[in-house]
Amino acid sequence: MRERDRFVVTGVLGVLVLAWLGFLLHRSPRFPGSGAGTAFGIAGTLLMLIPLAYPLVKRIPFVHDRITKHVSLKGLLAVHAYAGILGPLLAIIHTGHKYDSTLGITLTAVMLLVVVSGFVGRYLLGYVNQEIKDKLLLLQTARGDLDSAWGALERSPRELNPLAKVPFLAAGFASLGLDLQSGGSAGQVVRIAESVADTEYAVRTHELLKRWCSRWLKLHLVLSIIFYILLVLHVMAGFYFGLRWLR
Repeated sequence: MRERDRFVVTGVLGVLVLAWLGFLLHRSPRFPGSGAGTAFGIAGTLLMLIPLAYPLVKRIPFVHDRITKHVSLKGLLAVHAYAGILGPLLAIIHTGHKYDSTLGITLTAVMLLVVVSGFVGRYLLGYVNQEIKDKLLLLQTARGDLDSAWGALERSPRELNPLAKVPFLAAGFASLGLDLQSGGSAGQVVRIAESVADTEYAVRTHELLKRWCSRWLKLHLVLSIIFYILLVLHVMAGFYFGLRWLR
């Protein structure tokens, strides 16, 4: 997701997260069943069906081969994100902040969880992947510098090499974070080694975060399945009670 797209989606997400709290200030019990309320509900439902295209194209080889000839996965992901934000926003407007039924309240809650989990999982995963790439490049450079500095230290005269004089003492204090080699080749080796260790720790931390983000996306998938089941039940209830009211 590009920076501009992320900014737009973040803004709409903020509006969505705050919009459902409108019931504290406003309630319109008749709006969901009115013409305008029904139009918002239908439009929101149709928009919320569009995000289904991305996982189907991504995971079904036959569909993937046919669709990606015309639209890239990145393009579908952008549509997935926009429709997945705008659809729930229209659905919140459709409710009129009338949260009376158990099904409606559950559907709204799960819908918000789906939106937030999808946004957080996708944003963090992209950020973590980029951070891992940057840190690995930095680590590769730092290791090359460490090899060069260590080679220079080994080639230096013994009397100028502090590590040759007190190897065990230097190593012991270095493990406690104390640098006995304040300068020269030995000091440079210690500083670069500390930098390599910090970078390796950062890579391991980001890889752990990446695994958690993957689990977060799995949670997003499970919540999405629950949401669509509730959405079908909500539409069926709307047809049932609406048609009964017409009779």
